Amino acid sequence: MTILYLVCADKKEADKITKVLLEKRLVACAKKLPVSSVFRWKGKINRANEIVLLLETENRLFDRIEAEVRKAHSHKTFVLLSIPVENGSGKSC
Repeated sequence: MTILYLVCADKKEADKITKVLLEKRLVACAKKLPVSSVFRWKGKINRANEIVLLLETENRLFDRIEAEVRKAHSHKTFVLLSIPVENGSGKSC
């Protein structure tokens, strides 16, 4: 099992990506967290209100998930991080 971390531009984008991944059975569960981000982009410091998705899945599905995110994400450059789960209780969502 792995947790994927993905920042989305807004709730609408997060909902769209979540729906696709769940419908294609690529993730078991998605958590949506509002965040206030501060980041450097193209030489400037920027601020944005964004949504972080925490996605529960299997590591073997990463490439397929990344391909679906690439189709649906509004940013050409996005970061999809895989965080391996060493231990856990019960089943995922």
